[in-house]
Amino acid sequence: MTEPAEDIRTEDLLRELAPRVLAAVTRRFGRFDLAEDAVQEALLAAVTGWAADGVPPNPAAWLTTVAVRRMTDMLRSEQARRRREHLDATRSLPESLLGDENTTTADQDDTLVILFLCCHPDVQPASQLTLTLRAVGGLTTAEIARALLVPEATVGQRVSRAKQRISQSGARFRLPEPAERRQRLDVVMQVLYLIFNEGYTASSGTTLQRVELAAEAIRLTRMLREKLPAEPEVGGLLALMLLTHARRHARTGPTGDLIPLAEQDRTRWDRDLIAEGIALLEEVLPRRHPGPYQLQAAIAAVHAEAERFEDTDWAQIVALYDVLVRMSADPMVRLNSAVAVAMHRGPAAGLALLDGLATDPALAGHHRLAAVRAHLLEQSGAVEAARDAYLAAAKLTISAPEQRYLRSRAARLGMREQPQAFE
Repeated sequence: MTEPAEDIRTEDLLRELAPRVLAAVTRRFGRFDLAEDAVQEALLAAVTGWAADGVPPNPAAWLTTVAVRRMTDMLRSEQARRRREHLDATRSLPESLLGDENTTTADQDDTLVILFLCCHPDVQPASQLTLTLRAVGGLTTAEIARALLVPEATVGQRVSRAKQRISQSGARFRLPEPAERRQRLDVVMQVLYLIFNEGYTASSGTTLQRVELAAEAIRLTRMLREKLPAEPEVGGLLALMLLTHARRHARTGPTGDLIPLAEQDRTRWDRDLIAEGIALLEEVLPRRHPGPYQLQAAIAAVHAEAERFEDTDWAQIVALYDVLVRMSADPMVRLNSAVAVAMHRGPAAGLALLDGLATDPALAGHHRLAAVRAHLLEQSGAVEAARDAYLAAAKLTISAPEQRYLRSRAARLGMREQPQAFE
């Protein structure tokens, strides 16, 4: 059963508007901790109210109005020591944000300010990441938990602690100075990458991709690059997103079913995005400061430059992964490296690497580890074991397209197929 188109559109609209409304409310009140709660309540009100009454003519103004009313209620309930903040809160906002819901929302977009505020140095790195995914990326608690491979309760605790620390720090609503900005950059980039990944392959739901979420991550990364053009890793991150996003039209069939990399129609890949991504790489790589995002972008470029799957230069990809594995502690990098090794040296070599990953707590119980194992077992001729692994992987994912794909692989194991890379 597919989701109604209106529900999908509303969800995407709320995800796009949430950080902008949060920025507007925070800019006015200077209380990020309360503003985030108020905006979350406004979003919940929109989900129920818009379903019954339809999307208002100016949804941003609607959300801001509800958030400000809730903000005022929260400030009124505070002790006398908060009275000054209450008086500030009751002042009217610009007409573009409040009052007439038919007016045009202000053009000012302070999403990048919110992004750096979430990554304040007084906040622990894990909490920085979690808060930004919620406040800027618009991900739910469950989506964040799956993206970070942690329990949902942990996500809630991190969000609460992060907001408390930001409030206590007295941080102002503005971009940090250049030196401090650089300190926060690694977390900012990681957040943007995780937002993009959730858009590229949704961790749950009935659709494989959430294109608007991936596009928002690209938009924010473009903004970041405009602010920090001398940072090669920012360029590498943007190149990686562009080269990966270029495949989006070829990744699903007419009914939304997943199409693996080996079977994709590469004429449907977006050549303009590929050209832009490769041009970015050619600009940043000569600076001789390669980081994880630049290396991943280089791997994506090797795939993009192969006209057919059979033309893929797996030796070059393995070499790039060898460097990347030494540089990154991300277990998913090692898992992807095992796939590349299997394509270059055979499934037995890839399976040997998977054995070393099975004890990694971050991957234990993750569907992708089981799916890759199933794929390599299939290539090695271990039909029964591969079928069991495909079915196990299908049980571990809550993405409907991935479930269908994995179950179809299990059902078709009696057929001989050409080796393919599991995407």
